Amino acid sequence: MRKFLVILDDSRECLNAMRFAAMRASKSGGGVTILSIIPPEEFNHWIGVADLMREETRDRIVAHFEVFAKWMRDRQGIDPDLVIREGEAVHEILAQIKEDPEIGVLVLGAGTEKSGPGPLVAAMSKQAGFLPIPMTLVPGEMSKERLEAVT
Repeated sequence: MRKFLVILDDSRECLNAMRFAAMRASKSGGGVTILSIIPPEEFNHWIGVADLMREETRDRIVAHFEVFAKWMRDRQGIDPDLVIREGEAVHEILAQIKEDPEIGVLVLGAGTEKSGPGPLVAAMSKQAGFLPIPMTLVPGEMSKERLEAVT
């Protein structure tokens, strides 16, 4: 089975990337893996405090994931997987792609800021020629209706 890998973060464009991945997976008989990456600098505190913060961050990620997962199950018939990794975003995305041979497409949401499509899209674009899979960029301003039409 081919899976779409989509990144869960706090960006606005993440929503369109999730929608696109779920719709494409539903229409192509594929699956969805949702990857959330916790930056390493997030827990530079005393060990006890860092462990508590890590647990709270994971709980927040799972709650955020459940919102998307419910929509995917109810609307698209897709039951996504959640993977949480800690580290630098590009490194962790590449590691996930390498570790899961069923991942066939990386889906990223492109921001609409004047400064560019966002730091993750910019960083992954530099890796695009070396990726073992295609990368799909979904515009953050694309309407739900347009997303449905192109998937």
